[in-house]
Amino acid sequence: MLSLDIESIYIIHTLQKAGFDAFIVGGAVRDLLLSAKSPHTKVTDYDFTTNAKPEEIKALFPDSFYENTFGTVSITRTHLREQLPQTLTLPTTQVIPTTTDTKIIDLHSASKIHDSLQNAMPEKKEQLKTKDLFEITTYRSDGAYTNHRHPDAVTWGQSLGEDLERRDFTINALALSILKESVNKILSQANLPELVSLSDTEYEVIDHCDGLKDLSEGIIKTVGNPNKRFTEDGLRILRALRFSVQLNMQIEEATYQAIEKHVHLLGHISAERVRDEFLKMLASEYPREAIELLDASGCLHHILPELLDGKGVTQGGHHTSDVWEHSLSALDHCPSTDPIVRLATLLHDIGKPATYSLIQGEPTFYNHEIVGSRMAKKIAKRLKLSKQQTERIFILVRYHMFYYQPENTDASIRRFMRKVGLGNIDDILDLREGDRLGSGAKKTSWRLEEMKQRMVEQLHQPLEIRDLAINGHDLMEQLDMKPGPELGTVLQHLFEQVLENPELNTKDQLLKLAQEIQASFH
Repeated sequence: MLSLDIESIYIIHTLQKAGFDAFIVGGAVRDLLLSAKSPHTKVTDYDFTTNAKPEEIKALFPDSFYENTFGTVSITRTHLREQLPQTLTLPTTQVIPTTTDTKIIDLHSASKIHDSLQNAMPEKKEQLKTKDLFEITTYRSDGAYTNHRHPDAVTWGQSLGEDLERRDFTINALALSILKESVNKILSQANLPELVSLSDTEYEVIDHCDGLKDLSEGIIKTVGNPNKRFTEDGLRILRALRFSVQLNMQIEEATYQAIEKHVHLLGHISAERVRDEFLKMLASEYPREAIELLDASGCLHHILPELLDGKGVTQGGHHTSDVWEHSLSALDHCPSTDPIVRLATLLHDIGKPATYSLIQGEPTFYNHEIVGSRMAKKIAKRLKLSKQQTERIFILVRYHMFYYQPENTDASIRRFMRKVGLGNIDDILDLREGDRLGSGAKKTSWRLEEMKQRMVEQLHQPLEIRDLAINGHDLMEQLDMKPGPELGTVLQHLFEQVLENPELNTKDQLLKLAQEIQASFH
């Protein structure tokens, strides 16, 4: 049983109705087959192939667009839903209570935020973008790849088999054919479901390259000669590694040897494409294994050579490994799934090799967080991360060495929160957890837990004079004060003291302080 988005059925139907071939191809087929066995796998990217030419495809799908030379026409999910022949019945969303057990700074539940923290309010964090596009590509045959990235020329192919054989890996060279009768039956319903279930008799998987066998055995293997495939497009090297960690599969030996042989081709790949593949690896369930695989294959030297400098750099104190091993272990233990936080965790000690010194036989890394934050910023820029992502990484690396003592004042806690930014507090705590566990220490400490509690308390301090436990009416009634400037001055003095010492914000204590302030005026 396969579950497909209704939009994919509509695309198949529209092409078939016009007399064209229509197949779902590539990674979508792979993920549909995997999701049938494991609900954990989601299909987020649908691709189709057809014998219809781009202009013919565009004529069938209003609001579609064609902006490339590779025969690919794209259309958004929103526009497809507008074109569906019947009403789409969306499932009722079940409201699941959210917990904040894993979050320290929960801004949604914070009724007030101290005014000194207002400029540290978080911006909306950028996430890895998943395509909300459905792409339909004409059968094609690629020419030579002289730039090791894109074919010099594209000609329209004559058959599905010809199209499949130009693809990168066997597990991506699969096509899904859906019976026309089933498609028509689905779209004839009065109310269309968002997800459509197909029985085994309603579809056929077309496999010209033994992709099903490799998928069942968990093997990443190129279609045809791996040397030819990687020479055509150097990005396929990173895609092979990424699929390996994303899908938890092994790279076939000949394919892996070709990766090692052609790793220099990464120099022909744009930083943006390298970044996208790298962040997807970090976002996978096996980020540490991704770094180890990049290193073993020689790719890491082209992506993050600074990290390699940590090999053999010994550390003192509670550390039991060199900087390289500690960085990988910290990444492995970082609880955040955000690839930017994971990247910051990987880079948090990137400045240690440059600041290494021996003092009385003990390794020291004075100001490594300052040097490291500058290095991390340069790395982020080299990877073409956004300005916001670059700043987040800089902040997380720069302040990951924060230190807390019980005698720290509330003002110092607020200064730390302001420097890091409220939106980054949980991230830097996740980095700290990875750092501690990666060095063999416990997940947390009593100091860290106390600091967390004190940070939470700072969100709920009084923000304005009206938040005081007393008001002008209380002063006039209890202290026989008269309306006027003196009344306002007393309230202002009380507010300033409460800002420094929130525990003073009780009616009895404030009345006593007000008496003392009033007496000082006379």
